[in-house]
Amino acid sequence: METPPFVFPGGKRYRSYAAYVKTLYGGRLQKVVVDAGFSCPNRDGTLGSGGCSYCHNPAFHPAYSHPQIPLHRQIDEGIVFHRRRYARAQGYLAYFQSYSNTYAPLERLKKVYEEALRHPKIKGLVIGTRPDCVDIQKLDYLSELARKHLIFIEYGIESCYDHTLQRIRRGHTFEQAKEAVTQSAARGLPTGAHFIFGLPGETREEMMNTAAIVSALPLTSVKFHQLQIIKGTVMEQEYAAQPADFVTFDLSDYIDFFVDYLEYLNPAIAIERFAGEVPPRFVSHTPWGLVRHAALVQMLEKRLEQRGTWQGRFKNNPPLTTI
Repeated sequence: METPPFVFPGGKRYRSYAAYVKTLYGGRLQKVVVDAGFSCPNRDGTLGSGGCSYCHNPAFHPAYSHPQIPLHRQIDEGIVFHRRRYARAQGYLAYFQSYSNTYAPLERLKKVYEEALRHPKIKGLVIGTRPDCVDIQKLDYLSELARKHLIFIEYGIESCYDHTLQRIRRGHTFEQAKEAVTQSAARGLPTGAHFIFGLPGETREEMMNTAAIVSALPLTSVKFHQLQIIKGTVMEQEYAAQPADFVTFDLSDYIDFFVDYLEYLNPAIAIERFAGEVPPRFVSHTPWGLVRHAALVQMLEKRLEQRGTWQGRFKNNPPLTTI
């Protein structure tokens, strides 16, 4: 059985995000989701009013996090929520997750971010946003904050293909995403991205081809999710009307697909997630059953070992052409 030519942190066959954060801080840090009431240009009428075709924010939003609750109280309740499950956490990161968390004037961003950082148990921020909601001034400010705190920026990119981004109503291009990632990384900010496998109109080959495209970006980390059809969304209607436009995965097939993908992915990029979890009440069906992410990770690690492979094994031999 082949083994990687180098050892990933934790003895894994891929670079894990938890191990990466530990190298920065020296111990485990747990994210605590907070909601500061930011909006999104795809919802407030600037680009659109209905949001992306797959999006329903409550499907991934914890009950303790609500913009009407003071920020420090959200953090306190989030720490209580996570304390039992993540007892080894040595500190917490305030995770601005909902909507676009740089979509506001710089002075408001300063007030909100610095309020979160004053909490005694918060060691840094994770800021989820869109590529078209940052500018030079905001990135320069985040770079200044990063001199004293851990500051991560996380972009929802979702696809590398403009035809897909248009179809799912993202309202930005992949070129904008590349520019935002490049500008963030140039300032030394740990830069993450989120992608979805199974979006309508994309073939399995096109999805696999993005491994080389993502590898070429100056990313610190990535999150990958399988597409989940959320009740009440435009995507649910589209899936019902045109199911042949969607590539779907059963659980075993998805594990093998992602192992294949990892083989072509830059081994310097940390994997934060490779599959999503949405509470069953929000999804129209649960083809995988109620499998928690920890169990999925065990399946992935077992499959990597069974196949004697690892992240980046074929990085210099992309599966198809790049764009």
